[in-house]
Amino acid sequence: MQRKMTITIDEAVYAGLHKVIGRGNISQFLEGLARPYVLKEDTLDAGYQAMAADTKREAEAGEWCNALIQDVTHETR
Repeated sequence: MQRKMTITIDEAVYAGLHKVIGRGNISQFLEGLARPYVLKEDTLDAGYQAMAADTKREAEAGEWCNALIQDVTHETR
């Protein structure tokens, strides 16, 4: 559920938001900035989900782990 909120900001900041972010995107922009500070539990989960979705990074990490396993099997004990 979304809630409506009224905030007061400097006129120059307001103009900058309109110029850089665009009129219809300011709420999403500000919510994105605030979310990590007020919903700490979501931040970690979202980070892990983003990493898992990055298939190139996951493939590189798998190759790196497999290379480490190969190194261990050749160590003398």
